[in-house]
Amino acid sequence: MTDPRLLQLARTVVHYSANVQPGEKVLIRAMDTHDADILAPFIDEIHAAGGHAFIDYADYAVNRRMMLGGSEEQFKLDAAFKLEQMKQMDAVLIVLGENNVSEYADVPSDKRDAYRKWYAPVTNEQTKKKWILFNYPNKAYAQLAQMSTETYTQFLYDTCTMDYGRMSAAMDPLTELMNKTENVRIVAPGTDLRFSIAGIPAIKCDGKVNLPDGEVYTAPVRDSVEGTISFNTRSSYLGQSFGDLSFTFEKGRVVSCRSDNGTKLQELLDTDEGSRYIGEFAIGTNPYVNRVMNDIGFDEKINGSIHFALGQAYENADNGNASDIHWDIVLLMKEEFGGGEIYFDDVLISKNGRFVLDSLSGLNPENLS
Repeated sequence: MTDPRLLQLARTVVHYSANVQPGEKVLIRAMDTHDADILAPFIDEIHAAGGHAFIDYADYAVNRRMMLGGSEEQFKLDAAFKLEQMKQMDAVLIVLGENNVSEYADVPSDKRDAYRKWYAPVTNEQTKKKWILFNYPNKAYAQLAQMSTETYTQFLYDTCTMDYGRMSAAMDPLTELMNKTENVRIVAPGTDLRFSIAGIPAIKCDGKVNLPDGEVYTAPVRDSVEGTISFNTRSSYLGQSFGDLSFTFEKGRVVSCRSDNGTKLQELLDTDEGSRYIGEFAIGTNPYVNRVMNDIGFDEKINGSIHFALGQAYENADNGNASDIHWDIVLLMKEEFGGGEIYFDDVLISKNGRFVLDSLSGLNPENLS
């Protein structure tokens, strides 16, 4: 018997997040998800909505082998095939079920970068569609979160099927305020960072792209970032784990940095010119995500958090920064993590992870959960 929680997730993804309409072509990208029964409810819901379902299986161990032994010509040809498929789609559902989140840890940076370069147009084309990304619960994700598999599974279903319509309405005042704001200042232990967001749209994420969801993002004016930020969470990217992260910016560019994985950090920052600039600034708002999961899909949504992404900016909040990387890193600002303050145009809007303006108080957890 299919888990009823999975059935509810499929309904949420297909009918709310992707809003599949009759005749639409929907690609299900099963990323390291090896149980076909997992996909059945999503296929059924797509068909029930009058859509057409297509499946693309990917295996991270196979991808690793391709990166290690493949040539650029091979990457180019395979990516061209996948790009043509993506162009035909109206929506994309990405189901993550990684058995080993460090599968790419030993791939040399030159191989990784060549692989990513040729497949970047596929990802870019995907972002032009209706797309939604979410985890399927497994032991690897539970272990990352330091939770039992049972507890993690329930947590995932609870956060992915919450009342996103209600949260969406509460996010509107923050989105409107960010669109009116010119200058931002972030103050926290080891952090004093200033930048402008003038003229760059603020985008609310309310369950239409990622599950779980809950953030409002924009991007700093590319050359405006000045000061230092010290992060209090570990961050994993491309199979590597980074802690004790700190960056100092001058005229938008990272000029010095620190990490307990310094060699790999330098490799990432040297990916290209854009990897030393910020492509995203966001504020987390999900009332149910209140602990570190060691999974950026959850952690960037933690209420009382902010995050920045080094590298590529989003097309709908574009500051002109281009890069082969987009690396999200989270700063927790609740009092138990050291606290912190967010200022918009010199007005305090958030202190110790709680919104202090009346217009934003609807996003405080007790008003949403």
